[in-house]
This record gives sequence, structure tokens and C-alpha cells, in this order.
Amino acid sequence: MKAVYFDRHGDSSVLQYGELPTPQPKPDEVLIHLHTAALNRLDLWTRRGWQGLKLEFPHIPGADGAGIVEEVGGLVQSFRGGERVVINPNIGCGRCEFCLAGKDNLCKNWHLLGETRRGTYAEYVVVPERNVYHLPDHLSFEVAAASALVFQTAWHSLITRGQLKPGETVLIVGASGGVNTASIQIAKFAGAKVIVVGSNSEKLARAKEIGADILIDRSIDEAWSKQVYLLTEKRGVDMVVDNVGSTFMQSFRAASKGGRILTVGNTGGAQFEIDNRLIFGKHLTIIGSTMSPQQDFRKVMELIGEGKFKPPIDRVFPLSEAKNAQDYLESGNQFGKIVLEIS
Repeated sequence: MKAVYFDRHGDSSVLQYGELPTPQPKPDEVLIHLHTAALNRLDLWTRRGWQGLKLEFPHIPGADGAGIVEEVGGLVQSFRGGERVVINPNIGCGRCEFCLAGKDNLCKNWHLLGETRRGTYAEYVVVPERNVYHLPDHLSFEVAAASALVFQTAWHSLITRGQLKPGETVLIVGASGGVNTASIQIAKFAGAKVIVVGSNSEKLARAKEIGADILIDRSIDEAWSKQVYLLTEKRGVDMVVDNVGSTFMQSFRAASKGGRILTVGNTGGAQFEIDNRLIFGKHLTIIGSTMSPQQDFRKVMELIGEGKFKPPIDRVFPLSEAKNAQDYLESGNQFGKIVLEIS
């Protein structure tokens, strides 16, 4: 099969495009002929590597993917060849106490497709039957692949973990990333007022198109927490979605007393300093999460199928140009998702 892979960590020059063996499904797995994949920041981090990361080389990046069932293992009952499907890249063992309790994103042997298992920058991929979801005929492969990781992540963070309520005010730090564009739509769907901090007026205008109510351009004023404070009549916001990390101090200041800080990532770096006095002084709650359990994934994909949400797709590249796609993602110029066309 054609695939994009790397056999050592580094910049985008380590990516290769060529032939690798087509994987074969185990009895409980489904072999999917991929039509599309979508990029995530995870792809860049995995390619660069980090201390303790152990990969089987050559490694294929990519968490998101959608396509057609090619073959099923002997124990698979819910799928058959020729069906249109999308992948849930959040892979639990299905046997531990967390998986049995419906909390598979807390699995003791948890894996993420494209991170610790070979991913979707390829013509074929195998995943467990429980990680495959039927696509309605009207939902395109592009939209499905661009939705899977970011919408389940945002839904689990805002709705399940954050318990967002109608009438609350949500601040989203960053206007253009996949999880943040999903968070804008989910927060509006939940009946919240949405404030977005963005890096320029163009991205903020796009954020407004998908539901943002109040826009703050940090290229004009870096002290955006003060603006949030004033815009909320010195109350602050009920919830802050901060997946940057290095911006936590401003997020703490922007939050109301008793506010919640939600985080699913650290695009600004893994380590940074905070002032703990703001946490206990304002009775703040910091809520972290990764991906979602199967029930949240299926719920949010159902809503996407109903047209309640739609991921903005910035550009589509052919699989052979995955290096250019990653370079474009790394530039930070995109709004929403970048998609690879495979077949």
C-alpha cells in the first residue's frame, strides 16, 4: 500500500512516501480502505518525538481517517465489506476496569492511532471493531475525517467534564485550531455566550462565522484577560478553554470566581509557571481530559451527521504531499482542519 511514514524523528524532511505492507485484520478488527485522513498537531509532535516515546519504525502518522470497509476479522459482526465508515482513533483495550465502565479513554493500556500505533497517512489501516462508526450516505469522507478527533475531544471537555450550562460565558483561547473551532460550535449549541481570543482579524472573522459572539484580537492588545474582565462587567467568564498552557495566567485572571479552566493540550509547551494564589483565591477548578469515551464519540458523530456541527476545512492535499500539509499546519496559518485525500 502507499503510505507516508518516517523511520527517525526530526523535521518534516524525515517524512517519506512509498510502499509499505498492507496490514491484516485480527479476528476482532476491521481493515479500512481510507479515502481521507486529517491532520492534527499530534502529528507534528509525534514526528519530532519526545522523551520516553517508543515507536515501531517505520511509523505512519495520522489519527483521523474515513473510508470503506475492505475486510473484517472472523469475530466482527457489525460491519461488512463496502460500508462507509469513520474511525475513532481513541483505542482502549476493552478489558480493563476503565473500559468495562465505559471510560475507555482512561484505559490502562490506552493507545492513540498515529501516536503509539500506526495511523492513517496510508491507503489502509486496521482498528478494532468498536472503533469504527457507520457513516450516513450524505456525510462526506472529508467532513467525517476532519471531525472525529477534535469534536469528540471538545465535546468530552466542555459537555461531559466541564458540565457547560445554558447561559454561561465561555472564553476560548485561540480562534483557528481544530479543537477550538469545534469548541466554538459546541459551546453555542449548549446555549453559551462565546468569547474568542485570536491572533488576527481574519481568523476572528472566521470564528464569528461559526458562532463566536465577542472577538478579541491579541495582535492589538496582548493583555486580553483585562479586556475579558471589562467586557464581562468585571465578573469574568464561567469557563475558559485553554489548550495553549503558557497562557494559563491570563486564563486564571479572565475566569470568574468559581470558574473552570478546561485543557486538552499544551501547544505553548509542556512546562510553564503559574501563580497558585489565583487558583485558591478565586476557587478555580482546572479540568483536564484526553479524547473521549466511545459514548461521547458516537453522540457527537450523530450530531455531525444531523448537521448540527461542521468542521471548517482549510485545505486538501494529496497523500503524496503530506510533507507540505504538515509544513502548512506548522506555519499556523490555517483555519480549521487540513485534510489528506488518499483515494
